[in-house]
Amino acid sequence: MDDSGITITDEQTMRRAVAAAAIGNVTEWYDFGVYSYLAVVITKVFFSNLPPATATVYTFGVFAVSFIVRPIGGLIFGPLGDRIGRTKVLAITVIMMAAGTTVLGLIPGYASIGVAAPLLVLLVRVVQGLSTGGEYGGAMTFIAEYSADRRRGFFGSWLEFGTLTGYAMGATFSAVLIAVLPPEQMESWGWRIPFLLAFPLGVVGLYLRSRLEETPAFQVMVARSETHEGTSTQDAFRLIFTRHWRAMLLAGGLVVGWNVTNYVLTAYIPTYLTSTLPAAGEAGTSESASNILQIVVLLILMVIITFIGRLSDRVGRKPILYTGCMALIVLGLPTILLLRVGGLGATFGGLMIMGLTLVLFSAVSPSTLPALFPTEIRYSGLSIAFNIFVSAFCGTAATVIAALVLVSGDLNWPGYYLIAAGVVGLISVYLIQETAGRPLDGSPPAVATEQEARDLVAARDAPA
Repeated sequence: MDDSGITITDEQTMRRAVAAAAIGNVTEWYDFGVYSYLAVVITKVFFSNLPPATATVYTFGVFAVSFIVRPIGGLIFGPLGDRIGRTKVLAITVIMMAAGTTVLGLIPGYASIGVAAPLLVLLVRVVQGLSTGGEYGGAMTFIAEYSADRRRGFFGSWLEFGTLTGYAMGATFSAVLIAVLPPEQMESWGWRIPFLLAFPLGVVGLYLRSRLEETPAFQVMVARSETHEGTSTQDAFRLIFTRHWRAMLLAGGLVVGWNVTNYVLTAYIPTYLTSTLPAAGEAGTSESASNILQIVVLLILMVIITFIGRLSDRVGRKPILYTGCMALIVLGLPTILLLRVGGLGATFGGLMIMGLTLVLFSAVSPSTLPALFPTEIRYSGLSIAFNIFVSAFCGTAATVIAALVLVSGDLNWPGYYLIAAGVVGLISVYLIQETAGRPLDGSPPAVATEQEARDLVAARDAPA
């Protein structure tokens, strides 16, 4: 920060901050990608004693457990991040996530140790859920507080570039193994390889995060504090649930629109295409073709996501979010009907529509949500709101949809879910204020160069 009270973050430091934050998302979504794409194999390894349809529900149920405990992780790590700092907590969470994924790859199957196998998987998912509960809110906070006000949309979009990268890596490794290994070897040992590869990601993440100082906004807050430390846990909870409850609800509504789309596409659709539709007598898609098509869609989204983030710095966050919500409402059901047609063309079209809808949220939400909370409780507010709503409505989407399809026999439930998510998101977008190009609440103005700082001072000091 210079003498005028304006934060100046140079390009090199900003790039290191983005890389340090995004590597956690790479690690987290690498795990989700592997688990989702190997769900059929995992079902056979850990739930081989159950009927296929029931075993699939149990597999997604274990997947959903990590989301159920995420709010607890948010309640623990969020306030801790506002008290001791962003970088310290983010170093803890990235190691926990990588260690959990690695351990999952070492657990024996049901045939070896019986019911202890799925119970150990459940325990690992709990640990991963706790760490993830403190990871994403912190990563959003970290990038938002390092970014220049006029470029926050662009830099925030790189966080979700990390998400797509991690998921694409997990999906690619899984697809290659499924293609080259016979089913017997895949179920015996091949499925373990992608999980074991998570450990190096955690080491890289720890290295990157340990090299950065605290965010400028957190340093300013600590410097102004009489105790020379961040917000106490007690004060954080009091402020969140008494003064900033409206911001929590608005953040939660946006999270629902964004992450229901996310988890329907990434967690449920692979099994829907390869297992649910064929079991119901419809065309479906082969496992290898489904994997390849999803990877292609992810790669396309990786190409365009940062351009949409940059666009939001020019036109605002709300127009892009409005478009995403309306796409869910209008195209949610037609997208699922297109997937039910089967064939490579129709399947790719359905996946692409859903992916393009998702990227409208993913590119803009990481810069929108942090602006809803002041610096003193930003980590806490984001972590608690994000994880409560993801756990209740988004991470459980695959499990709930699978159960609804099983009970009702209606294969259109994914479309109904997407439409409902679009309505919730639309209400929240309407009620939030436009924040593009503005300083974060409780933080000084942030710019990328000294010239921008001088221009800002000149404009501020100019007579009205």
